[in-house]
Amino acid sequence: MARGGYYYLYREILPFAALVTAECTNVGVNILYKAAVTKGLSYHVFMVYSYAISALIMIPLAYFIHRKTVLPQITVVLLGKFFILGFLGFTGQFLGYKGISLSSPTLGSAMSNLNPASTFILAIIFRMEKLKLRSLRGQAKIIGTAVTIAGAIVVVLYKGPMLITTRNKQLKLPLSSIVLRVMSDRSNWLIGGALLATGYIVSAFWYIVQAKVVKEYPAVFVIVFFYNLSAFIISVPVCMISEPNFAKWKVPADMRLLSILYSGIMGSGFGIMVHTWGLHVKGPVYVALFRPLSIAIAAILGVIFLGDNLYLGSVIGSLIISFGFYTVIWGKSNEGKNDDVSNGYNIESPNDAVVPLLKSSK
Repeated sequence: MARGGYYYLYREILPFAALVTAECTNVGVNILYKAAVTKGLSYHVFMVYSYAISALIMIPLAYFIHRKTVLPQITVVLLGKFFILGFLGFTGQFLGYKGISLSSPTLGSAMSNLNPASTFILAIIFRMEKLKLRSLRGQAKIIGTAVTIAGAIVVVLYKGPMLITTRNKQLKLPLSSIVLRVMSDRSNWLIGGALLATGYIVSAFWYIVQAKVVKEYPAVFVIVFFYNLSAFIISVPVCMISEPNFAKWKVPADMRLLSILYSGIMGSGFGIMVHTWGLHVKGPVYVALFRPLSIAIAAILGVIFLGDNLYLGSVIGSLIISFGFYTVIWGKSNEGKNDDVSNGYNIESPNDAVVPLLKSSK
Protein backbone atom coordinates (compact mmCIF):
# COMPACT_ATOMS: atom_id res chain seq x y z
CA MET A 1 0.00 0.00 0.00
CA ALA A 2 1.28 3.49 -0.82
CA ARG A 3 2.59 5.60 2.02
CA GLY A 4 -0.24 8.10 1.71
CA GLY A 5 -2.85 5.35 1.56
CA TYR A 6 -1.50 3.63 4.67
CA TYR A 7 -1.38 6.92 6.54
CA TYR A 8 -4.98 7.72 5.62
CA LEU A 9 -6.15 4.23 6.58
CA TYR A 10 -4.46 4.34 9.97
CA ARG A 11 -5.23 7.98 10.75
CA GLU A 12 -8.78 8.35 9.44
CA ILE A 13 -10.61 5.16 8.47
CA LEU A 14 -9.59 2.81 11.31
CA PRO A 15 -10.24 5.30 14.17
CA PHE A 16 -13.59 6.26 12.65
CA ALA A 17 -14.80 2.66 12.22
CA ALA A 18 -13.50 1.56 15.63
CA LEU A 19 -15.09 4.45 17.55
CA VAL A 20 -18.46 4.03 15.81
CA THR A 21 -18.37 0.34 16.77
CA ALA A 22 -17.47 1.25 20.34
CA GLU A 23 -20.48 3.58 20.57
CA CYS A 24 -22.74 0.77 19.35
CA THR A 25 -21.41 -1.50 22.11
CA ASN A 26 -21.87 1.26 24.71
CA VAL A 27 -25.52 1.63 23.75
CA GLY A 28 -25.87 -2.12 24.15
CA VAL A 29 -24.28 -1.94 27.61
CA ASN A 30 -26.79 0.74 28.69
CA ILE A 31 -29.80 -1.18 27.36
CA LEU A 32 -28.78 -4.50 28.90
CA TYR A 33 -27.88 -2.79 32.17
CA LYS A 34 -31.28 -1.11 32.42
CA ALA A 35 -33.03 -4.41 31.66
CA ALA A 36 -30.94 -6.11 34.37
CA VAL A 37 -31.74 -3.37 36.89
CA THR A 38 -35.46 -3.96 36.38
CA LYS A 39 -34.82 -7.58 37.43
CA GLY A 40 -33.17 -6.51 40.67
CA LEU A 41 -29.48 -6.21 39.78
CA SER A 42 -27.66 -3.66 41.93
CA TYR A 43 -25.45 -1.29 39.97
CA HIS A 44 -22.82 -1.69 42.73
CA VAL A 45 -22.61 -5.41 41.98
CA PHE A 46 -22.70 -4.70 38.26
CA MET A 47 -19.67 -2.41 38.37
CA VAL A 48 -17.46 -4.59 40.59
CA TYR A 49 -18.01 -7.74 38.54
CA SER A 50 -17.62 -5.90 35.22
CA TYR A 51 -14.24 -4.46 36.23
CA ALA A 52 -13.10 -7.87 37.52
CA ILE A 53 -14.06 -9.67 34.30
CA SER A 54 -12.37 -7.09 32.11
CA ALA A 55 -9.16 -7.11 34.19
CA LEU A 56 -8.98 -10.91 34.04
CA ILE A 57 -9.44 -10.89 30.26
CA MET A 58 -6.79 -8.21 29.78
CA ILE A 59 -4.05 -10.10 31.68
CA PRO A 60 -3.35 -12.73 28.98
CA LEU A 61 -4.05 -10.27 26.14
CA ALA A 62 -1.58 -7.73 27.52
CA TYR A 63 1.07 -10.43 27.91
CA PHE A 64 0.76 -11.96 24.45
CA ILE A 65 0.31 -8.68 22.58
CA HIS A 66 3.13 -6.75 24.28
CA ARG A 67 5.56 -9.52 25.24
CA LYS A 68 7.99 -8.53 22.46
CA THR A 69 7.38 -4.80 22.67
CA VAL A 70 10.02 -2.56 24.25
CA LEU A 71 8.08 -0.46 26.74
CA PRO A 72 9.02 2.20 29.29
CA GLN A 73 9.58 1.00 32.82
CA ILE A 74 6.53 1.02 35.08
CA THR A 75 7.31 3.38 37.94
CA VAL A 76 5.45 4.35 41.09
CA VAL A 77 4.48 7.63 39.43
CA LEU A 78 3.06 5.79 36.44
CA LEU A 79 1.11 3.44 38.71
CA GLY A 80 -0.28 6.52 40.41
CA LYS A 81 -1.47 7.82 37.05
CA PHE A 82 -3.11 4.46 36.33
CA PHE A 83 -4.84 4.73 39.71
CA ILE A 84 -6.10 8.24 38.86
CA LEU A 85 -7.49 6.87 35.61
CA GLY A 86 -9.27 4.13 37.54
CA PHE A 87 -10.67 6.65 40.01
CA LEU A 88 -11.98 8.97 37.28
CA GLY A 89 -13.38 6.05 35.30
CA PHE A 90 -15.09 4.53 38.32
CA THR A 91 -16.53 7.88 39.44
CA GLY A 92 -17.87 8.67 35.99
CA GLN A 93 -19.44 5.24 35.55
CA PHE A 94 -20.76 5.17 39.11
CA LEU A 95 -22.63 8.42 38.50
CA GLY A 96 -23.69 7.29 35.03
CA TYR A 97 -25.13 3.92 36.05
CA LYS A 98 -26.94 5.46 38.99
CA GLY A 99 -28.35 8.10 36.66
CA ILE A 100 -29.53 5.47 34.16
CA SER A 101 -31.15 3.41 36.94
CA LEU A 102 -33.15 6.51 37.91
CA SER A 103 -34.00 7.52 34.34
CA SER A 104 -33.43 5.54 31.11
CA PRO A 105 -30.78 4.49 28.58
CA THR A 106 -32.22 7.06 26.15
CA LEU A 107 -31.53 9.91 28.57
CA GLY A 108 -28.11 8.42 29.25
CA SER A 109 -27.31 8.58 25.55
CA ALA A 110 -28.82 12.06 25.24
CA MET A 111 -26.73 13.51 28.06
CA SER A 112 -23.59 12.30 26.29
CA ASN A 113 -23.70 15.50 24.20
CA LEU A 114 -22.09 17.23 27.19
CA ASN A 115 -18.97 15.11 26.75
CA PRO A 116 -17.49 16.61 23.55
CA ALA A 117 -18.12 20.18 24.67
CA SER A 118 -16.50 19.56 28.08
CA THR A 119 -13.58 17.71 26.51
CA PHE A 120 -13.08 20.45 23.91
CA ILE A 121 -12.89 23.12 26.61
CA LEU A 122 -10.53 21.07 28.81
CA ALA A 123 -8.32 20.25 25.82
CA ILE A 124 -7.95 23.95 25.09
CA ILE A 125 -7.17 24.70 28.74
CA PHE A 126 -4.50 21.97 28.87
CA ARG A 127 -3.16 23.03 25.45
CA MET A 128 -3.96 19.71 23.84
CA GLU A 129 -6.18 21.35 21.22
CA LYS A 130 -5.39 24.43 19.13
CA LEU A 131 -8.16 26.98 18.74
CA LYS A 132 -7.61 29.17 15.69
CA LEU A 133 -10.70 31.31 15.31
CA ARG A 134 -9.52 32.85 12.05
CA SER A 135 -8.79 29.54 10.33
CA LEU A 136 -11.45 27.63 8.43
CA ARG A 137 -10.70 24.36 10.23
CA GLY A 138 -10.89 26.06 13.65
CA GLN A 139 -14.28 27.52 12.80
CA ALA A 140 -15.43 24.12 11.50
CA LYS A 141 -14.56 22.45 14.82
CA ILE A 142 -16.40 25.07 16.87
CA ILE A 143 -19.48 25.20 14.63
CA GLY A 144 -19.59 21.42 14.25
CA THR A 145 -19.42 20.89 18.01
CA ALA A 146 -22.26 23.37 18.59
CA VAL A 147 -24.39 21.81 15.84
CA THR A 148 -23.82 18.30 17.24
CA ILE A 149 -24.98 19.42 20.68
CA ALA A 150 -28.00 21.15 19.13
CA GLY A 151 -28.94 17.93 17.35
CA ALA A 152 -28.76 15.99 20.59
CA ILE A 153 -31.04 18.53 22.25
CA VAL A 154 -33.55 18.18 19.38
CA VAL A 155 -33.68 14.40 19.91
CA VAL A 156 -34.44 14.89 23.60
CA LEU A 157 -36.93 17.78 23.43
CA TYR A 158 -38.75 17.25 20.12
CA LYS A 159 -40.65 14.03 19.55
CA GLY A 160 -42.73 14.93 16.49
CA PRO A 161 -45.13 12.73 14.52
CA MET A 162 -44.60 8.99 14.25
CA LEU A 163 -42.90 7.84 11.05
CA ILE A 164 -42.58 4.08 11.58
CA THR A 165 -44.85 1.93 13.73
CA THR A 166 -43.50 -1.49 14.63
CA ARG A 167 -46.21 -4.07 14.13
CA ASN A 168 -44.41 -6.94 15.83
CA LYS A 169 -45.01 -6.04 19.44
CA GLN A 170 -43.37 -9.28 20.57
CA LEU A 171 -40.01 -7.72 19.83
CA LYS A 172 -40.44 -5.30 22.68
CA LEU A 173 -38.76 -5.94 25.99
CA PRO A 174 -40.38 -5.14 29.32
CA LEU A 175 -37.91 -2.25 29.37
CA SER A 176 -40.33 -0.05 27.40
CA SER A 177 -43.00 0.08 30.09
CA ILE A 178 -40.36 0.57 32.76
CA VAL A 179 -38.94 3.59 30.94
CA LEU A 180 -42.42 5.14 30.61
CA ARG A 181 -43.04 4.75 34.34
CA VAL A 182 -39.67 6.25 35.16
CA MET A 183 -40.33 9.24 32.90
CA SER A 184 -43.52 9.93 34.84
CA ASP A 185 -41.47 10.22 38.01
CA ARG A 186 -40.09 13.73 37.53
CA SER A 187 -38.03 13.67 40.70
CA ASN A 188 -36.03 10.60 39.75
CA TRP A 189 -35.80 11.81 36.16
CA LEU A 190 -34.22 15.12 37.19
CA ILE A 191 -31.85 13.50 39.71
CA GLY A 192 -30.86 10.92 37.13
CA GLY A 193 -30.20 13.64 34.56
CA ALA A 194 -28.04 15.59 37.01
CA LEU A 195 -25.99 12.49 37.86
CA LEU A 196 -25.54 11.68 34.18
CA ALA A 197 -24.40 15.23 33.41
CA THR A 198 -21.84 15.12 36.22
CA GLY A 199 -20.66 11.70 35.11
CA TYR A 200 -20.00 12.85 31.55
CA ILE A 201 -18.08 15.90 32.77
CA VAL A 202 -15.91 13.58 34.88
CA SER A 203 -15.46 11.42 31.78
CA ALA A 204 -14.11 14.48 29.96
CA PHE A 205 -11.34 14.71 32.58
CA TRP A 206 -10.72 10.98 32.04
CA TYR A 207 -10.14 11.60 28.32
CA ILE A 208 -7.60 14.33 29.05
CA VAL A 209 -5.65 12.27 31.61
CA GLN A 210 -5.84 9.13 29.49
CA ALA A 211 -4.47 10.98 26.45
CA LYS A 212 -1.44 12.09 28.49
CA VAL A 213 -0.88 8.61 29.97
CA VAL A 214 -1.07 6.79 26.62
CA LYS A 215 1.41 9.27 25.18
CA GLU A 216 3.84 8.42 28.00
CA TYR A 217 3.16 4.65 27.96
CA PRO A 218 1.93 3.55 24.48
CA ALA A 219 0.76 0.04 25.34
CA VAL A 220 -3.02 -0.04 25.05
CA PHE A 221 -3.73 -3.45 26.58
CA VAL A 222 -1.44 -2.81 29.56
CA ILE A 223 -3.10 0.54 30.24
CA VAL A 224 -6.59 -0.97 29.98
CA PHE A 225 -5.58 -3.77 32.36
CA PHE A 226 -4.24 -1.38 35.00
CA TYR A 227 -7.25 0.88 34.51
CA ASN A 228 -9.71 -1.94 35.19
CA LEU A 229 -7.58 -3.29 38.04
CA SER A 230 -7.46 0.15 39.69
CA ALA A 231 -11.19 0.70 39.16
CA PHE A 232 -11.88 -2.76 40.63
CA ILE A 233 -9.74 -2.02 43.73
CA ILE A 234 -11.57 1.29 44.23
CA SER A 235 -15.03 -0.12 43.56
CA VAL A 236 -14.85 -3.11 45.95
CA PRO A 237 -14.93 -1.20 49.28
CA VAL A 238 -17.20 1.56 47.98
CA CYS A 239 -19.75 -0.79 46.45
CA MET A 240 -19.70 -3.34 49.29
CA ILE A 241 -20.38 -0.57 51.82
CA SER A 242 -23.15 0.79 49.58
CA GLU A 243 -24.60 -2.69 49.02
CA PRO A 244 -24.11 -4.68 52.28
CA ASN A 245 -26.79 -7.26 51.42
CA PHE A 246 -24.75 -10.36 50.54
CA ALA A 247 -27.69 -11.94 48.71
CA LYS A 248 -27.48 -9.16 46.10
CA TRP A 249 -23.98 -10.31 45.16
CA LYS A 250 -25.26 -13.70 43.99
CA VAL A 251 -26.07 -13.20 40.31
CA PRO A 252 -28.36 -15.79 38.67
CA ALA A 253 -27.79 -16.98 35.11
CA ASP A 254 -30.30 -14.68 33.41
CA MET A 255 -30.34 -11.15 32.00
CA ARG A 256 -28.34 -9.97 35.02
CA LEU A 257 -25.39 -12.24 34.31
CA LEU A 258 -25.57 -11.47 30.59
CA SER A 259 -25.40 -7.74 31.24
CA ILE A 260 -22.34 -8.15 33.49
CA LEU A 261 -20.50 -10.36 30.99
CA TYR A 262 -21.31 -8.03 28.11
CA SER A 263 -20.20 -4.98 30.07
CA GLY A 264 -16.97 -6.60 31.21
CA ILE A 265 -16.02 -7.84 27.75
CA MET A 266 -17.42 -5.19 25.41
CA GLY A 267 -17.75 -2.16 27.71
CA SER A 268 -14.86 -2.02 30.18
CA GLY A 269 -12.78 -4.18 27.85
CA PHE A 270 -13.31 -3.50 24.15
CA GLY A 271 -14.82 -0.02 24.55
CA ILE A 272 -12.06 1.29 26.83
CA MET A 273 -9.40 -0.30 24.62
CA VAL A 274 -10.76 1.45 21.51
CA HIS A 275 -11.04 4.78 23.32
CA THR A 276 -7.48 4.47 24.64
CA TRP A 277 -6.13 3.66 21.18
CA GLY A 278 -8.20 6.48 19.67
CA LEU A 279 -6.79 8.92 22.21
CA HIS A 280 -3.28 7.85 21.23
CA VAL A 281 -3.92 8.26 17.51
CA LYS A 282 -6.34 11.21 17.29
CA GLY A 283 -6.50 12.93 20.66
CA PRO A 284 -9.26 13.50 23.26
CA VAL A 285 -11.54 15.85 21.31
CA TYR A 286 -11.86 13.49 18.33
CA VAL A 287 -12.77 10.56 20.60
CA ALA A 288 -15.28 12.58 22.62
CA LEU A 289 -17.03 13.72 19.44
CA PHE A 290 -18.39 10.21 18.92
CA ARG A 291 -20.41 10.22 22.14
CA PRO A 292 -23.46 12.08 20.72
CA LEU A 293 -23.65 9.45 17.97
CA SER A 294 -24.98 7.08 20.62
CA ILE A 295 -28.27 8.99 20.51
CA ALA A 296 -28.80 8.21 16.84
CA ILE A 297 -27.51 4.66 17.34
CA ALA A 298 -29.90 4.13 20.28
CA ALA A 299 -32.85 5.29 18.18
CA ILE A 300 -31.91 2.97 15.27
CA LEU A 301 -31.26 -0.06 17.50
CA GLY A 302 -34.48 0.64 19.36
CA VAL A 303 -36.48 0.36 16.14
CA ILE A 304 -34.65 -2.75 14.90
CA PHE A 305 -34.26 -4.81 18.08
CA LEU A 306 -36.71 -3.42 20.64
CA GLY A 307 -39.65 -2.69 18.36
CA ASP A 308 -39.67 1.00 19.29
CA ASN A 309 -41.55 3.47 17.11
CA LEU A 310 -39.55 5.94 15.02
CA TYR A 311 -40.47 9.61 15.38
CA LEU A 312 -39.66 12.61 13.22
CA GLY A 313 -37.69 14.26 16.03
CA SER A 314 -35.24 11.34 16.15
CA VAL A 315 -34.67 11.56 12.39
CA ILE A 316 -34.19 15.34 12.33
CA GLY A 317 -31.96 15.27 15.39
CA SER A 318 -29.88 12.42 13.97
CA LEU A 319 -29.37 14.31 10.70
CA ILE A 320 -28.29 17.44 12.59
CA ILE A 321 -25.90 15.38 14.73
CA SER A 322 -24.45 13.78 11.61
CA PHE A 323 -23.94 17.15 9.92
CA GLY A 324 -22.20 18.63 12.95
CA PHE A 325 -20.18 15.48 13.48
CA TYR A 326 -18.84 15.36 9.93
CA THR A 327 -18.12 19.09 10.04
CA VAL A 328 -15.82 18.61 13.01
CA ILE A 329 -14.29 15.49 11.48
CA TRP A 330 -13.51 17.53 8.38
CA GLY A 331 -11.90 20.23 10.51
CA LYS A 332 -9.81 17.67 12.38
CA SER A 333 -8.77 15.75 9.25
CA ASN A 334 -7.43 18.90 7.59
CA GLU A 335 -5.24 19.96 10.47
CA GLY A 336 -2.14 18.44 8.86
CA LYS A 337 0.77 16.43 10.19
CA ASN A 338 2.54 19.37 11.80
CA ASP A 339 -0.32 20.03 14.17
CA ASP A 340 -0.44 16.38 15.11
CA VAL A 341 3.27 16.30 15.90
CA SER A 342 3.01 19.42 18.01
CA ASN A 343 0.15 17.87 19.97
CA GLY A 344 2.36 14.88 20.77
CA TYR A 345 0.37 12.09 19.17
CA ASN A 346 1.85 9.16 17.34
CA ILE A 347 2.29 10.60 13.86
CA GLU A 348 5.88 10.13 12.78
CA SER A 349 5.32 8.91 9.23
CA PRO A 350 3.03 6.52 7.40
CA ASN A 351 5.51 3.67 7.80
CA ASP A 352 6.17 4.43 11.46
CA ALA A 353 2.52 4.86 12.34
CA VAL A 354 2.09 1.28 13.48
CA VAL A 355 -0.74 0.54 15.85
CA PRO A 356 0.92 0.13 19.28
CA LEU A 357 -1.13 -2.93 20.19
CA LEU A 358 0.03 -4.73 17.04
CA LYS A 359 3.77 -4.15 17.27
CA SER A 360 4.44 -7.48 18.94
CA SER A 361 2.99 -9.40 16.00
CA LYS A 362 6.14 -8.85 13.92
